[in-house]
Amino acid sequence: MSIQAVVWDVDDTLFDYTTADRAGMRAHLAAEGLLDAYESVEQALVHWRQVTDRQWARFAAGEVSFEEQRRDRVRVFLGEELSDAEAEAWFERYIGHYEAAWALFPDVLPALDALAASHRHAVLSNSSLHVQDRKLRVLGVRDRFEAVLCAAELGVSKPEAGAFLAACEALALPPHLVAYVGDHPEIDGRGAADAGLLSVWIDRGGAYTSGDASTGPHRIASLTELPAILGSESRFGAPSTFR
Repeated sequence: MSIQAVVWDVDDTLFDYTTADRAGMRAHLAAEGLLDAYESVEQALVHWRQVTDRQWARFAAGEVSFEEQRRDRVRVFLGEELSDAEAEAWFERYIGHYEAAWALFPDVLPALDALAASHRHAVLSNSSLHVQDRKLRVLGVRDRFEAVLCAAELGVSKPEAGAFLAACEALALPPHLVAYVGDHPEIDGRGAADAGLLSVWIDRGGAYTSGDASTGPHRIASLTELPAILGSESRFGAPSTFR
């Protein structure tokens, strides 16, 4: 049977998170007068991304709440013992700059338009519903998706099979009738494949190696390739390979 629905990741798949985060933090650090503590803007941005990745991993592992990982990102980045209120206020000031840089990737709307009549659509993110639902509304695409599911509310994160299966359950479809599109080769790509979905890994920048060529997600560089995969290779049991 053909694939009937597509479940999407959000950050760095639909939404250009990396660009927005870098632009927002650059503007925030300048406004806070913190750039002088670094040799370059790039050094500051690398530090922020490293801190973000470490704290996000703690959240994904269930060690801290979504709100706690935000506050801890600020404390570790600044190297200061801030109260919850102080850390939250700092992060909210950053959010203002970050949101000013929000944008969809240019291939998103054409892909959604091309698949609008043929496939149902939902979102599965390792973030929180409050954050991602608002983001999709600001970006003007929330009404494209029947359901938005997030790890903070589900209590399970990608790449655990339970996260992907929850999205299938929300659509009332078995996994082999659902495709998943995400930007991370393991968290999204391998996780969805292992859960039984047709897995499509969008590798926009070619930042990752392809890994095992015999199993795993289809690898694409642009969403312009997605309709062809769903149209010609979305049969249950069709080979799923890196390419």
